[in-house]
Amino acid sequence: MKLEQMKIKELLDTSHTIAEKLFEGHEYPWEVLGDINGFIESLGASLPENEYKKIGKNIWIHKTAQMAPTTAMGGPMIIGPKVQIRNGAFLRGSVILGQHVVIGNSCEIKNSIIFDEAQVPHFNYVGDSILGYKAHMGAGAVTSNVKADKGLVKVHAEDGDVETGRKKFGAILGDHAEIGCNSVLNPGTVIGRNSNVYPLSSVRGCVPSDSIYKGQDNIVVKEAREVEAEQEAPEVPEKGKGGLKVVK
Repeated sequence: MKLEQMKIKELLDTSHTIAEKLFEGHEYPWEVLGDINGFIESLGASLPENEYKKIGKNIWIHKTAQMAPTTAMGGPMIIGPKVQIRNGAFLRGSVILGQHVVIGNSCEIKNSIIFDEAQVPHFNYVGDSILGYKAHMGAGAVTSNVKADKGLVKVHAEDGDVETGRKKFGAILGDHAEIGCNSVLNPGTVIGRNSNVYPLSSVRGCVPSDSIYKGQDNIVVKEAREVEAEQEAPEVPEKGKGGLKVVK
């Protein structure tokens, strides 16, 4: 995957996030990770009070969102329309959740943007990351956001390594990306649009769009009909389950 293929316009449809303006003026998606906190503070203050409930100093939750009473939260944060947050989720702050997003039981999210209709449904960790429109993390899949040597994270493109200048950087998932159960996305991983990662994978580097990652040396290109079929995903049900309550 070449650096050109990692540009925002190649990976993400920014019309599917309330943070669309945050991406303006940037070329690569990881460039916005350091600005999420301030952007939330600014945008949150302008959100309509008849649609969003403000909790504490800097948490804004859409009144149609459904949250389990066991959810733990820290600001700043924006939770969009018809989001489902299930039992034991931990939202640590600097988080933007788009409409119809699902955050499942025992998941932890910090300093991340989750685009509309993306799902992080079971035992996941997402830190310092961006998940595109309808991206999906299988059960137990995680983003690793800090290198073992605590050094700055690089993005490994085909045409050379890219210095991000960040000590903490998890992963970028393009629109419709699918991550298999119990996979680990190592720091600086980029998954292209419409790509799949096999379960139990340890991904380091980049997976091109419209591909299937079976192993580090086994990445195959999808046929066009496979891509079209996978984009016809079922809608997330609007009614909550398991004790979820609509924010009022």
